Amino acid sequence: MPLTLNNQNLHQLPAHIKVPEYNRETLKPGIVHVGVGGFHRSHEAFYTDNYMSETGDTQWGICGVGLREGDRKLKQCLEQQDYLYSLLIKHPDGQSDVQVIGCLTDFLIGPDNPAAVIETMAASDTKIVSLTITEGGYNFNPATGEFDFSNPDVKHDIAHPESPRLVFGYLAAALKLRRDRNQKPFTVQSCDNIQHNGHVTQKMLTSYISAFDEELADWVSTNVCFPNAMVDRITPATTPAVIDELQECGIDDAWPVTCEPFHQWVIEDSFSTGRPGWERCGAQLVDDVTPYETMKIRLLNAGHTVLGISGSLHGYSTIDETVSDPLFARFLRMFMDTEATPVLQPVPGIDLSAYKDTLLTRFSNPNIKDHLSRICSESSSKFATFLVPTIKENLASGGSVHCAAFIVAAWCRYSYSGKDQHGNPLEIIDVQASKLKQFATLSKDEPLIFLRQKEIFGELAEYPAFAKLYAGFLSQLNNDASVAAIIQAIATSSQAAHA
Repeated sequence: MPLTLNNQNLHQLPAHIKVPEYNRETLKPGIVHVGVGGFHRSHEAFYTDNYMSETGDTQWGICGVGLREGDRKLKQCLEQQDYLYSLLIKHPDGQSDVQVIGCLTDFLIGPDNPAAVIETMAASDTKIVSLTITEGGYNFNPATGEFDFSNPDVKHDIAHPESPRLVFGYLAAALKLRRDRNQKPFTVQSCDNIQHNGHVTQKMLTSYISAFDEELADWVSTNVCFPNAMVDRITPATTPAVIDELQECGIDDAWPVTCEPFHQWVIEDSFSTGRPGWERCGAQLVDDVTPYETMKIRLLNAGHTVLGISGSLHGYSTIDETVSDPLFARFLRMFMDTEATPVLQPVPGIDLSAYKDTLLTRFSNPNIKDHLSRICSESSSKFATFLVPTIKENLASGGSVHCAAFIVAAWCRYSYSGKDQHGNPLEIIDVQASKLKQFATLSKDEPLIFLRQKEIFGELAEYPAFAKLYAGFLSQLNNDASVAAIIQAIATSSQAAHA
């Protein structure tokens, strides 16, 4: 019978399961993490757990924080398991490794007790407050890059600083306490897929604070470190099959995490009051993370979007299923080779051709089953970050934009039809879903109206060459041309152009 995962049973688990090699009773919460989703648990927590197992340095426990009601179920599951959880690492050859992660110390729900969250962030043991809050959580206008003060939650937080709803309210209140107590500030560390994520976090936080306390904003700008970082590990949503597989391995875990074996973390070494030695466990500490994060965002993340939107419309359900189709694999490689790579700067120590080969191998891992609905979730944020900058740079340099124009048109069709090309319903997960559907529906009569959402696309509609390509692809999709036929035509045209 599988053993329930908890402290009592930890050292009775089967010998092939890796467990923490440090004394959990001595853990101190040196890190407070906002957004304890699957990716955090397969990435930052994984690195931190491995570091503590290697060194025995237990001052870097992680206190999780959830700011949404939807976080409560995970809190309850982890609480019942003494904050232990299993990481199921699935290799392409079908082999799996199981590691129990033990670095979590607590899980606080912000709306239940905002003061407790603020005080935990402000505590002297806390050296880092890290974030995985998704692109939308940073509350900036993608077209302008400025903080969105029109958000009702922002207005609430400014009026009620003692009970904030957004992460910026919590950070502001905790940093104010640190300053008022004459303590050094904690580092604010973004672990999200946003280019220059540290700079973005700093800009959004100081913009927010400036609205009501210029002196505190100046102190934060001067004293708080916001290291940029590039993060990478494919981490699909947990399914009942993952729970069942772990039970066969001997663990009863209510909410495990599954991921690929590949992991990468490139971090600028800029911290206010210390950090774990993550480089001992595979992280890269560098002076400038820009070329690494640009490479990852414009190849891996954009590649996910290319496959996710086109594969969903075609009728596929997972990334590995999509990329196993030679036509879609060819289309992805064409996008990476002819549109993304030409506008990338050299990346120190990285062979871009080999990196792209690795991406195709990772995407095709049949044991990950990363669902396209997850890949396409919050596309309103992802397009602006992952795809639009590449399009704009190619338009400026005279480069190709055919693949990207088709994907934007396919997203429009995806947004209003809500069905694949076989009539099956699509699961669309996006805070902007209703607005996207409204503009996409109007585009049947006014093709460019979807493209004129400036907060996503900026001025792309004003580039005649791109607008013409986009409108042509949208017309084909609206006239029931198949995704596969359009992709084949783009590939054939590209091959002829480069012959």
